[in-house]
Amino acid sequence: NSFPTRSAVILGIGIVGASLFFGDAVITPAISVLSAVEGMNVVTPTFQPYVVPLTLAILAILFSAQRFGTGGVALIFGPITAVWFLAIGLSGLNHIIADPEILLAVSPHYIVAFLINSPDVAFVTIGAIFLAVTGAEALYADLGHFGRKPIVLAWLAIVFPCLLLNYAGQGAFVLAKNGVVGHPFFEM
Repeated sequence: NSFPTRSAVILGIGIVGASLFFGDAVITPAISVLSAVEGMNVVTPTFQPYVVPLTLAILAILFSAQRFGTGGVALIFGPITAVWFLAIGLSGLNHIIADPEILLAVSPHYIVAFLINSPDVAFVTIGAIFLAVTGAEALYADLGHFGRKPIVLAWLAIVFPCLLLNYAGQGAFVLAKNGVVGHPFFEM
């Protein structure tokens, strides 16, 4: 009598596990690459017909390169990623220099005032922050084969400072445009 129930539970766990694996292995990379390529539409709308083909080409190259192991991919992808983080950090720094008042945003006073004065907007904002954090988690979900020291060093020396500069720069950019910005990351 308990065998069918146990089988259903095991089947349910297997389906959930397969769904999580599918999301991590296929959907997350596809959405990430598609989002990055769609940003090119901000530069020129004539790029629209090439978004999906270019996304498919990038994904095909990335997935086919994985068969050579992480060492081969890291030789190429590591420097590209470092240049990317430095570029977005410098882009943000440019706007922070133009409006350094944005750095006051890290004061807990403003966070508490925002939560008290605009609870509805704060609720939606916290949801967006949660999505940003889970997106960052997806970046690091597969780093288990690296040691702790290189991960901490890369995070503290490049990734974290560059992300902070870029996020603060986006804030300064949006304030300079009186909040009327469609895609601050790509428009900066």
